[in-house]
Amino acid sequence: MYAPPLDLSFKCINSMTGAMAEEPRTGLRRLQHTPEGKVCSRVLRLNNNILPDLSGFNEAIDHFIKDTSQLSWIDLSFNDLSTIDNVLTQYKNLRVLYLHGNSIITLGEVDKLVALPNLLSLTLHGNPMENEKGYRNYVMSALPQLKTLDFSAVTKQDRVTAAIWRRGFNQQKRPKRNFDV
Repeated sequence: MYAPPLDLSFKCINSMTGAMAEEPRTGLRRLQHTPEGKVCSRVLRLNNNILPDLSGFNEAIDHFIKDTSQLSWIDLSFNDLSTIDNVLTQYKNLRVLYLHGNSIITLGEVDKLVALPNLLSLTLHGNPMENEKGYRNYVMSALPQLKTLDFSAVTKQDRVTAAIWRRGFNQQKRPKRNFDV
């Protein structure tokens, strides 16, 4: 049995090194610690901090969590992240990823998450990328396994629309042939 979430939210953390110096928040259920002092949680909350990047993420997670391969939920919402760090793609059992309320500008950052086959729920709203044309279709076509996007269910019609959009998007990217020979 796994413990409640490892909660490092609302701590004004501005680096992963700083996270290691913090004590996790206590909730209704007490955290279960191993003899080495690590937590047996599958959920990490680092939301509502001021993280500009995820440098040192693996080391910090290893510092706190017993079995990082079992990590299935990461909440990094409301930080200052401007990219989706590749370090997140190492957690293959990740099912839920919250990145809303950050500063991620480029829609192409979503492509990094293709490496997460078990990702079922993703939040990206509140990032500048949300304002790009085709935002929802782009995300759903890149990650067809999603069940929810931005706390909204992905319907069959959403999948059909995203597939049609993707075909049109790919055709736009193809170089045009020059028939002037």
